[in-house]
Amino acid sequence: MTGRLGSSNTFCWMDLKTHDPSGTAGFFSAVLGWDFAVDEQDWRRATTVSAGEHRIGTVSDLANPVYPPGTPPHIAFYLAVEDVDRRSAAATAHGARLVLAPFDAGDQGRVATLVDPVGAAFSLWRPAYPHGWRFPPGTPYAPQRMVLACADPRQAQRFYRGLLGVPLRFADFVTTEGREVLSPQWEPAIGVPDLERVADRARAAGAELPPGFDEVGRSSLRLRSPQGLTFHVLPLG
Repeated sequence: MTGRLGSSNTFCWMDLKTHDPSGTAGFFSAVLGWDFAVDEQDWRRATTVSAGEHRIGTVSDLANPVYPPGTPPHIAFYLAVEDVDRRSAAATAHGARLVLAPFDAGDQGRVATLVDPVGAAFSLWRPAYPHGWRFPPGTPYAPQRMVLACADPRQAQRFYRGLLGVPLRFADFVTTEGREVLSPQWEPAIGVPDLERVADRARAAGAELPPGFDEVGRSSLRLRSPQGLTFHVLPLG
C-alpha cells in the first residue's frame, strides 16, 4: 500500500454500524485508542469517534428501526461529491443499485446510499458545511487507505473511476479468489506506530482473524472485532 488519506481524498467519513455500541466503543478504545463521545451540539446527539484531536466518524445503533431487520454490523463509508442526485443517477446507470434515494439529512447535507456492481455498499454525501476527514497525512490511528475485496477488482475500479471521473485515490481493490470472506465491503486500513502491539491488544480484546483472509500487502493485518466490524491495521512510516 502506498499513499495516505487526507483532506483532498474523496472518502470523507465513516460510520460504525453495530448492534453493541458500548462494546464497540470499548473495543476500539482499547485497541486503537479512539475516543467516543456524544456530540452535544448535534440535535441527534450522535456519538462521534476521534483519533486524538481529529474526528474520523460516528457510531450508529442497528437497533434503530431505520435499519432493516437483519442488517449485519459493518463500517459504512461516505464519498464526498458536489451533486448527490447527479452522481446517484450516474451510479445506477453504471450498474449500482439504489438503496436510499437522495435526501436532505437535516442540517448534515444531502445523502444517498447505494450498492456498487460488485456488491459493496457506499454512500454519497454533499455536506451542508465543511465536514469530514481533515487530518494530516500519517496521523496515527486514523484511516490511511481503504480496501475493497471482491470477486472482480477491475470492475470495481472501473465503476468508481466512471462515477467520480477520476481514479479513486488511496483505495486498494483486491481479489477474493480462493478466500472465504464476508460479502464485499469497504474497510479502513488504520495506520499504527507499532503493528505487533496493536495486534496483541486486538487479540486480548477478542478480535478474530477472518478465515482465509488475514493479510493485505506486506506487514498488515485484517481483524474482526467481537461485534463483527472488520478493519485493517498497517504500520506507519
